Amino acid sequence: MVVELLWCYSVCGLEGLNVTELHDVAEGHGYGGSRRPLMVGLSLIYGAAAKGAVCLDGTVPGYHIHRGYGSGANSWLIHLEGGGWCDTIRNCVYRKKTHRGSSTYMEKEIPFIGILSSRPDENPDFFNWNRVKVRYCDGASFSGDSQHQASQLHFKGHRIWRAVMEDLMSQGMRHANQALLSGCSAGGVASILRCDEFRSLFPGTTRVKCLSDGGLFLDALDISGGRTLRRIFGGVVNLQGVRNSLPLTCTNRLNPTLCFFPQHMISSIKTPLFLLNTAYDTWQVQASLAPPMVDPRGYWNACRKNYARCTTPQINFLQAFRHQMLRSIRRFSGSKKNGLFINSCFAHCQTERQDTWFAPNSPRIRNKGIAQSVGNWYFDRSGVKAIDCPYPCDNTCHNLVFE
Repeated sequence: MVVELLWCYSVCGLEGLNVTELHDVAEGHGYGGSRRPLMVGLSLIYGAAAKGAVCLDGTVPGYHIHRGYGSGANSWLIHLEGGGWCDTIRNCVYRKKTHRGSSTYMEKEIPFIGILSSRPDENPDFFNWNRVKVRYCDGASFSGDSQHQASQLHFKGHRIWRAVMEDLMSQGMRHANQALLSGCSAGGVASILRCDEFRSLFPGTTRVKCLSDGGLFLDALDISGGRTLRRIFGGVVNLQGVRNSLPLTCTNRLNPTLCFFPQHMISSIKTPLFLLNTAYDTWQVQASLAPPMVDPRGYWNACRKNYARCTTPQINFLQAFRHQMLRSIRRFSGSKKNGLFINSCFAHCQTERQDTWFAPNSPRIRNKGIAQSVGNWYFDRSGVKAIDCPYPCDNTCHNLVFE
């Protein structure tokens, strides 16, 4: 199935524009039919400023919360918003004038769909939990702690994380008997980086696990033989003072930039972790593997936008990327506590869309969908190590096409 998205986007490498996400879905797509989704208001943390926990422009951070009930009254799902990164002063200055860098520009209400849905027929395992979407306004996956006075930029992502967690604990999360930290894209990176910190908030009797959706960004060679994403991540880590919030288990053996890549961290995360990723992640194809800046002749223009227009050599290049992804998770997948769902689709983030999270025609591996697989793993109903066969064997994908 092809989901055609007619929307404007910008990616890293496009004339210096800031790194933005490719999963801001066009209006109306992914809502699961004509039913209007639950709209949840924005809550700002006004006390965060006193702790130095502010967005890029100095405004206070926020989140959206919908309270649980019944059997889910003491269960908490925390979902970290994605939205790329800013790796230069110019990019961050641009970003602070958007909802990715300022709570001033954040939507006052957002739809809760997919893993955040309140409907049991759309979200069977988590519909009645306390569900929270944490807004992303720091540009470094909730991990920076620095500032740039001349540009009036505040790089306080790690402080935002702590301020949000403190606020939610005071809202009742301290009494949780079950908790799941999830995140999409840059939020998926954060759900890995902050996973063990999240676990430390709760007593040992609380079931705590983490889920990363579309966050397995690889330190891969681009089509020119360079490392576009390593350059971007290096800029983020150095500009925003990320080093001190990275796991010591990684920085003790590798440089901080490499430790921002999940592949170098996942095996040392102590808390049970689930990786949900597409083998041909569209963000990585467009912004890391074949960005326009390393494709001056435009050889990849058509393939970048539509997988069906890729040549055989281009598909072979993407198959090699898939093989690298599978190699990067080999040790991680050997642990019984961890879970996997790697499907061979051209997409990016699958928990936030209703049509990919849980719907009659959702993507499947061995006849099990994403929501069922995540639920089976979280509740220990069964182990989940689902790895799809390579493209083009999967006809359940909701592939993205850009125009």
